[in-house]
Amino acid sequence: MNTFLLVGSTFVGAMMATVMIFVRKKASERPASVKKIIVPPLFMSTGAFMFIFPIFRISFSQVLEALAVGIVFSVFLIVTSNFEVKGGSIYLKPSKLFIGVLAGLLLLRITFKLIIGQTISFGETSGMFFVLAFGMIISWRLAMLYKYVKLEKEMETTKAPL
Repeated sequence: MNTFLLVGSTFVGAMMATVMIFVRKKASERPASVKKIIVPPLFMSTGAFMFIFPIFRISFSQVLEALAVGIVFSVFLIVTSNFEVKGGSIYLKPSKLFIGVLAGLLLLRITFKLIIGQTISFGETSGMFFVLAFGMIISWRLAMLYKYVKLEKEMETTKAPL
């Protein structure tokens, strides 16, 4: 059963990464907005309801560890997420590195899951990976929001008459 859960959750993670690549490509074709940056973490936050069930609960030290790893991992996403101005609108600049970063993060996640999964239950591992992913997306999206707002202000400054 544990092997099935490991393989199944790894498959789901791979599918999510694949979907993320297509979502990112599609996002670069339309202008960015504050709403488009903020909404994904809000939707993901509903996953925290998993902690209602005791099997998924983790200790405070595990929360801190998972958050720290998520924030460190987000650095790679932050570096590969930049904006550009086209026709007076701000667009997410496509990055070829993004696909490699996602693949690398997926491989690291699988490796961690294999190592951690031998000493921590599947439920706790799931809880830790949710916190890791949430910490990663929150810090990544906050950095994107900062870059977006900064670029928006630069655009307003250059439009303003002297």
